Amino acid sequence: MNSQPLPSPYPCGRQRRFVTRRDFLRELGGGFGGAALTAMLARDAHATTPSFISRLPSPVHPPKAKAVIQIFCPGGLSHVDTWDHKPELTRRTGTKFDPDGKLQFFASKPENCQGSFWPFRQHGQCGRWMSDLFPQLATCVDDMAFIHSMHNKSALHGPAMFMMNSGFIMPGFPSMGAWVTYGLGSEADNLPAFVVLPDPRGLPPGGVINWGAGFLPAVYQGTTMETDPEKDPIADLFPPKEYATRGNAGSDRDFLNLLNRRHASQRSGNTELTARISAYEMAARLQLSAPEVTEIRGEPAATKSLYHLEHEDIGPFGRQCLLARRLVERGVRFVQIFCGAENTTQKKIRPNWDSHEDLVRDHGYWGAVLDTGAAALIRDLKSRGMLDETLIICTTEFGRQPAMQRSKGRDHNAGAFTSWLAGGGIKGGASYGETDELGFKAVVNPAYSYDLHATALHLLGIDHEHLSFYHNGIERRLTDVHGHVIGEIVG
Repeated sequence: MNSQPLPSPYPCGRQRRFVTRRDFLRELGGGFGGAALTAMLARDAHATTPSFISRLPSPVHPPKAKAVIQIFCPGGLSHVDTWDHKPELTRRTGTKFDPDGKLQFFASKPENCQGSFWPFRQHGQCGRWMSDLFPQLATCVDDMAFIHSMHNKSALHGPAMFMMNSGFIMPGFPSMGAWVTYGLGSEADNLPAFVVLPDPRGLPPGGVINWGAGFLPAVYQGTTMETDPEKDPIADLFPPKEYATRGNAGSDRDFLNLLNRRHASQRSGNTELTARISAYEMAARLQLSAPEVTEIRGEPAATKSLYHLEHEDIGPFGRQCLLARRLVERGVRFVQIFCGAENTTQKKIRPNWDSHEDLVRDHGYWGAVLDTGAAALIRDLKSRGMLDETLIICTTEFGRQPAMQRSKGRDHNAGAFTSWLAGGGIKGGASYGETDELGFKAVVNPAYSYDLHATALHLLGIDHEHLSFYHNGIERRLTDVHGHVIGEIVG
């Protein structure tokens, strides 16, 4: 649509200026729902890619995974209390971590060494060690693979989260979900390709930038979906009540049809335009599909019990995990779940994994939340035959120190943490990399986000070096100029 004043539909001759049809549809948001257009716009953008975009001509190898569910634990989950067994650290508990007094942690000077607050035991046929903080996930260990040598370039929450999501510590770069949907498109007709389920307590450190599209077309950014059953699944999806009672929906549609016909009449013979107009009008179906996917009353009682939906503390994250399964079941390509929010308030516990003051209190709470929901997700997908084609990634932005802080907490540790994966072509029971004997630094096969992302893309049938976007004179990639596929954990 050309940029020009439109005949005013408003009283008193007031005029508005709409630059594009998309702008107008967003202006009518009450009728069509601006956010609800994301899926159709993304599919259209994927099919009409400009020539300056370097997209994969075809998968470089048959994909093992069709979809990704990423569980992100903001705040810094302690690897030495959860996944990374360090018996030497336990033996040194109570001794000086830094006898010379030369080290400085992120926000403190090291106190005494402190072993895991939860005993570690071996589990499954693989015999992998896991702490007693995760009794449910311990039963799934043969379906999981661990990267014990993860590290980050920043110990600040925001930049570290950007690094784990986009490969860069600075904001403004596309998230992994945006890259995946840009490279592969969507299998869902009526839902966004990339959906984000934030913690009910709020957004994570760094906010919406964590699932942004950066310099990629905006249609590839994540669509935030509300998990509270009492709220609409997508903001502004439905018209205000006062609008719905005015009976204007029909006249708005007529006006939109008038504009579309006028635009099409000036471009006779353009069948693609006609098809696109029809496609955008069909996007209104999202007003039905989004509520349907979040309506879980029809789920079997056994499934609801598996996710502990009725539990006051565990239930909200369980609902996030259940919604993630329902989304990928309906063709959504990438779902990102956040287990924890920003450090906005501190009541009984920290609102995320950032356990500076009392690790037993905070990790004890969040451990039960993650353990129940993640284990239920693995079991649910497996029982439905979906685990083999769904890649689950669980990560945090950095780990925590092996020495104490304030007697009960642990400080940030960008030098070492653990990420784990399951399903989607992962070799169950495998592990990669090691930290030193105290869990202070990654020393064997250190891995960055680049390697995790390269491996995930590989499982989706993508060579990370071939998925790029030309921006400001540079062929940009999710993995920048780094990264390799971790073959040791690929089945």
